[in-house]
Amino acid sequence: MKKLNTLAFLTLGAAAFAQTPDPEITAAAEAIEDQVIEWRHDIHEHPELSNREFETAAKIAEHLKSLGIEVETKVAKTGVVGILKGDYPGKVVALRADIDALPVTERNDLPFKSEVVSTFMGEETGVMHACGHDTHIAILMGTAQILAENTDKIHGTVKFIFQPAEEGAPPGEEGGAALMIKEGVLKSPDVDAIFGLHINSATPVGTIAYKPGGTMAAVERFVVKIQGKQTHGSQPWGGVDPIYIAAKIIDGFQSIISRESNLLVEPAVITVGKISGGVRFNIIPETAELVGTVRTLDPDMRELIIRRMTEMSEGLAKAYGGSATIEFQSNTAITYNDLTLTEQMLPTLKNVAGEDHVKLVKATTGGEDFSYYQEEVPGLFFFLGGMAPGNTEAYPHHTPDFQIDDDGLLLGVKTMSQLTLDYLNAK
Repeated sequence: MKKLNTLAFLTLGAAAFAQTPDPEITAAAEAIEDQVIEWRHDIHEHPELSNREFETAAKIAEHLKSLGIEVETKVAKTGVVGILKGDYPGKVVALRADIDALPVTERNDLPFKSEVVSTFMGEETGVMHACGHDTHIAILMGTAQILAENTDKIHGTVKFIFQPAEEGAPPGEEGGAALMIKEGVLKSPDVDAIFGLHINSATPVGTIAYKPGGTMAAVERFVVKIQGKQTHGSQPWGGVDPIYIAAKIIDGFQSIISRESNLLVEPAVITVGKISGGVRFNIIPETAELVGTVRTLDPDMRELIIRRMTEMSEGLAKAYGGSATIEFQSNTAITYNDLTLTEQMLPTLKNVAGEDHVKLVKATTGGEDFSYYQEEVPGLFFFLGGMAPGNTEAYPHHTPDFQIDDDGLLLGVKTMSQLTLDYLNAK
């Protein structure tokens, strides 16, 4: 992984080529804005969980086929891939949208509010597009329509990737970007570069945010299994308390961040999101379990944190008379925006959104499996504003109150369309 030198990157601006947005593409995007919003509302009202996006995939495939685009379905279980050949030969660019929703019960009072109920991990739950994937789908459907109607402007081929399970496949299943790649989505024809976006509820409508290099974190899921010795709650000396050991391990993990990680290099996070153990108030149980996540933006820091978490969980458990094992599962790599590609396409972002509306931002500890595509081919992933003008409070992603302003979609369609043309038509 290349280290990011932002100052060096910014000095490259003079070498980038400047593009002027195609007025016909701009007009075409504005003409279908209402349709794009309608698609978004329909998808929002009918969300589907990861690897279960059957109706969503059918709607996408039907639309792409109506445009004369070559379509492949059931890629990585429920994914849809469209291939559009321009009138002239050239490179291959991929555009990606994620299509899954979350096990979240919506609290918003919207005419297109989700009332869908499903089962997740054996429990009944509401289902909601609480991360904006509904907007990503609608934006890419709109982009596909514009480009399909303007193949005379395309030197090369466009591959539309509608990817399931970005939020993670259900336990015991494969899914997401990794499975798309495994099944050859970047081959036949071979992709030269890939673009993706993520709408953001805290970024104002009309704004694009980006960062060259590492922009989103590598995500690991971890499970610590603690073995103690069961005893009566009134006689803790008669056993080994795994819940007490769990508390010590949680505290120790936080010291890795606060005392061992050089946060001047990049931020890092260790979060324990689930603790389980015990069945009754007066029984010290035999076992306890911690489940959580690690977020890192630097490969060396990632290696250090994982090594120290292993040493600390095993060592602390032993110190208090028990034992512990820890397992890690990688969910995403570092979302790394290729420096050369980002430099090349930055003028497009600025010309479409307006220079004052394109912001260089710091990295985020959120994760994105778009990162797996970027490990294979150069990629650019940016953030699109979805916060309504005048709004001073944005509800976080993955919450029941999460909202996106429909006015943000138009810029997404314009930007993805123009990025495609400018990349393929560059001399």
